[in-house]
Amino acid sequence: MIKAIIFDMDGVLIEAKDWHYEALNKALSLFGYEISRYDHLVTYDGLPTSKKLEMLSMERGLPRKLHKFINELKQQYTVDKIFTDCFPMFHHEYALAKLKSEGYKLAVGSNSIRNTIDLMMQKSNLKEYLDFFLSNQDVKKGKPDPEIYNKAIERLGLNPKECMIVEDNFNGIAAAKASGAHVMEVETVYDVNYENIKAHIKKAEEGVI
Repeated sequence: MIKAIIFDMDGVLIEAKDWHYEALNKALSLFGYEISRYDHLVTYDGLPTSKKLEMLSMERGLPRKLHKFINELKQQYTVDKIFTDCFPMFHHEYALAKLKSEGYKLAVGSNSIRNTIDLMMQKSNLKEYLDFFLSNQDVKKGKPDPEIYNKAIERLGLNPKECMIVEDNFNGIAAAKASGAHVMEVETVYDVNYENIKAHIKKAEEGVI
């Protein structure tokens, strides 16, 4: 029986994938670097910024001494974007409120930093429905490693098969599957609604998926 739903954030509860992409490229452009949209979608999507910068250093020679500055600048650009573009979405508020009223435990596990998650959840009016959230600062290894989901499941006091994880990108989906939980794969934030979530829970409990 499913007792908890753990959500990824970017691309699942918040349409923020382009925000991170644009913010990082804005910071990188100061030093003559850029991640193409193709590389973003195929390789970098869903990874922590620190991991992206390390990959750029290994593959394209980005000086490691710039990592801290670029990361901090990227986070500031992201915060600016949150304040201008992050708004509540009714179908998400309804879904989480309804699920909470039915007794499900709700959590978020994201490769974003703690401050970004907190701010996005507040701006989207979703924080009040969450039991907790975990960030990349709460784990040693970000997705695609399953550590963040393993930790969330442990904190919920449940076994993996009592949990369903909602994910949208290959790194997150890999982490979710490796945790042993049921996985609901979505393509857009609009797929994350009460009806779809309940239908997926039903299939999981019936052993269809």
